[in-house]
Amino acid sequence: MTAGTEGIPELGGLPAGLALRHPAGSDHPRLQVALADWWGGQGGEAGALQRQLLVPRLFLQHFAGTSFLVERADGTLQAFLIGFLSQTEPKTAYIHFVGVHPEGRRSGLGGALYRRFFGLARDRGRSQVRCITSPGNRDSIAYHTRMGFRTEPGDRTDGEGVPVHGDYDGPGLDRVSFVREL
Repeated sequence: MTAGTEGIPELGGLPAGLALRHPAGSDHPRLQVALADWWGGQGGEAGALQRQLLVPRLFLQHFAGTSFLVERADGTLQAFLIGFLSQTEPKTAYIHFVGVHPEGRRSGLGGALYRRFFGLARDRGRSQVRCITSPGNRDSIAYHTRMGFRTEPGDRTDGEGVPVHGDYDGPGLDRVSFVREL
């Protein structure tokens, strides 16, 4: 058993040559590189910095048991999911951030991570999973819909009928909110 894999059942659908484990604080530097590089320059330097600030080291220290990394045998990071169990809402688990290396997209790796998190949440007595994304991230909106999430009503809809929560994360930081029953 690899370090950090204690208590993780086999991940169905994981391509050969990849390993799943919980993250550690020491993974933070390479996760920060992935957050800057994997989105193809989306948002320029400011966008990379925003993504990096969304995953501080504390997530890898305090939510490691509900988060996952996937890496190759040589240690190259291929995917990650940062999630936690809500302390305020006992029936809720929350997916904070997910990334898949550009070469691994459409391989089923992201879906496998989501299903692993759904199973963990269910095993720990949670009956729903929540997450958010930016209204402009149409790929994320479509992906979450395919994964069985439904959008929650917002205070307005965008031009394509997607419900938006204005100023959700501060002035000008609108979000689309999702929930999925387990």
